[in-house]
Amino acid sequence: MGIIYNRDYMVVGKRKRATVRIVLAEKGEGRTIVNKMFADNYFQYNTECITTIRSPLQELGLDETYDVVAIAKGGGLRGQVEAMRLGVARMLCVINPHYRPRLKAAGFLTRDARIKERKKYGLKKARKAPQYSKR
Repeated sequence: MGIIYNRDYMVVGKRKRATVRIVLAEKGEGRTIVNKMFADNYFQYNTECITTIRSPLQELGLDETYDVVAIAKGGGLRGQVEAMRLGVARMLCVINPHYRPRLKAAGFLTRDARIKERKKYGLKKARKAPQYSKR
């Protein structure tokens, strides 16, 4: 599920088209860095995004213990935020398997698999058909 790299842990989280690789640095100060930018700047000072990312850490009372460093690709900001939340929760399970029941009960380990359906031949969109004409 994750690999151990120099006492840091790397895990992948996905949501819609967003893919996020996350490294959790031990002995951190509670910072969140996304694509070499502080999370405040990256998420345009949206505090809801930052609290969503750090919610698995807050659930376990580890908010000030770890730094979250993420590399996000694809999707929009909301998809990246939810992918990061999944990655942080998975990472905590790699660090200590005893965290898993609490994170699972809180719903942080559920992968939201809803993605956009592809457009089909002969249709206007994925399911929308052209208007029927009788004559």
